[in-house]
Amino acid sequence: MNLPLHDFFTQDHRRLESILEKAIQTQPEIDLALYSEFRIGLLTHIKMEEKIFFLAAQRANDNVPLPFAAQLRLEHGAITALLVPSPTQELVHVLMHVLDKHDEVEEKQGGMYEACEKLTQQETQELLLQLKAVTPVPVHPHNDAPIAMEAAKRALLRAGYNYDEIVQHLNQ
Repeated sequence: MNLPLHDFFTQDHRRLESILEKAIQTQPEIDLALYSEFRIGLLTHIKMEEKIFFLAAQRANDNVPLPFAAQLRLEHGAITALLVPSPTQELVHVLMHVLDKHDEVEEKQGGMYEACEKLTQQETQELLLQLKAVTPVPVHPHNDAPIAMEAAKRALLRAGYNYDEIVQHLNQ
């Protein structure tokens, strides 16, 4: 099956994973320049999904949100919140865990990307043009105030993830 939009987003997932892997290659140090590139890229990726692809699918679905949409939106909020504090090994581990689960729901057969692609098949080329024209998301400096991490942990809980449990599994 020809799924150019699915391919577009899946390839972007792999690109972002590669950047993050390079950023953490020198652990315990994190390459902050590469992490910044990853951060901007990931936020831009989420923008493309939320503002273009998922909305186009919802419009094509008689304005009814797709079944995966609410959960993915919660996860996008949690991922975004995790990008606020400065990266640590622990935080990056949690972020990678959430992204692995999140990306699977989007990419799997019968997942969000496939569902959106089927609904928007009449506008594939138009959507690809819009997606390729998206500008990078501007970002603020990291915020290391305790409230930023607390907010990230609450956002994760709303999305069904427990920061401390994920970290605990890392240490086992």
